[in-house]
Amino acid sequence: MKEIKKYRFFILLVIGLIVLTFINREMGWKAFRLTGNSIVNMLVLLPPVLIFVGLLDKWVEKETLIKYMGSESGFYGVLFSLLMGVVAAGPLYVAFPIAALLLKKGAGIRYIVFFLGAWTTAKLPVLVYEFSSFGARFTLIHIGFGLVFFYVMGLIFEKFFDHRQLVKLDITEEA
Repeated sequence: MKEIKKYRFFILLVIGLIVLTFINREMGWKAFRLTGNSIVNMLVLLPPVLIFVGLLDKWVEKETLIKYMGSESGFYGVLFSLLMGVVAAGPLYVAFPIAALLLKKGAGIRYIVFFLGAWTTAKLPVLVYEFSSFGARFTLIHIGFGLVFFYVMGLIFEKFFDHRQLVKLDITEEA
C-alpha cells in the first residue's frame, strides 16, 4: 500500500491517459506516443548524466568545491556557475542531479540557483540560436536580464532556505 501511495500521481496519470484513449482514441494514442517518446528521450540522456555526476562526486574534492562555489566564494562562484551553465547541453532536468550533487558537496544556494538559471538562459546552443534569429542586441539584453534575475533569485533563496535542511531533504520519504 505504501508503494502504491508513493506512485499515486504516476498511476493517476496513466489512468487519465487510458480514460482519454477511450473517450477520444486518436488523441489518446497521440498522448501515449508523446509520453513514450519523452520517456525514451529521458532514458537515453539520464545514464550518461548519472555517470558524470558519479565521476564528479569522486574526482572533485569537497574542499575544492567549497573554495570555488561555497557561500563565501564570491566572484569565483558566479564565474564557475556561469561556465557550467553555459557549456551545458540538454534539457533542464539533466541539470538537477548535478545541482543536487553540488549542493551536497557544499556549493552555495545562490550559486546553484544561478547555475540552473544560466543553464536555462545562457546555454551555448541557446545563445547561438538567439544570436542568429533575433540579433546581438536582443540576445545581450535577454541574457543580461536573465542572469541578473537568477542571481537575485539565488540571493532570495539563500535568505529563505537553510543549506543543511536542503541537503537532508529527501523527496522520496513520506511525511
